[in-house]
Amino acid sequence: MLDALLTLLAVVVALALQPWRATGAAGAPWPWLACCAVLPLFWGADLLAASRIIQPLSGAPLLVLLAGWPWAMLALLPVAAVVALLGDLPWPEALHRLVWLGLVPGTLAMALGAAVRRWLPHHLFIYILGRGFFTTWIAAAASGALALSRLAAPPGTDGADLLLARFLTASGEAFLTGMLTAIFVAFRPQWLATYSDRLYLPRD
Repeated sequence: MLDALLTLLAVVVALALQPWRATGAAGAPWPWLACCAVLPLFWGADLLAASRIIQPLSGAPLLVLLAGWPWAMLALLPVAAVVALLGDLPWPEALHRLVWLGLVPGTLAMALGAAVRRWLPHHLFIYILGRGFFTTWIAAAASGALALSRLAAPPGTDGADLLLARFLTASGEAFLTGMLTAIFVAFRPQWLATYSDRLYLPRD
């Protein structure tokens, strides 16, 4: 019930913000679509490896940086549907992955990113390290811990081992997101909906 309510709330708010109004006539940049195409592999890593100790990646913080929060929340819906279809998952587990691998870490990344923008200096490296690395790690680790607290550990696994695996996975995801953020800022800043030269590269 909680997962369904969180999904409904996120979708309603995202639709109310009408993110399509800020998208140009050419449509979404292809990196947004590429990120969405890769996410089912991230979310189904444990299914592909047939090992419950292997923890899936979120990818939602990166998608939020690329597309903004409203578009990211809506884009995660078909990602969850693909994972459910290819992984032959029952809908409660698919919904659980949507919420705790997508909606929650994406929302936490957005909130933490807003705090970084509000209270830290507007500097290029603050954006890369703050929003690309640290907010991703905190969002992925916190949502992973919350997700594990709501489910019993699968047979043959230990809750403490799964929690450690989630933290290690969050570290890897933070490194990947931070690296991609630095590359995009340097070469294709227009691909990042949350970045602005005017804000992070002042002329004065």
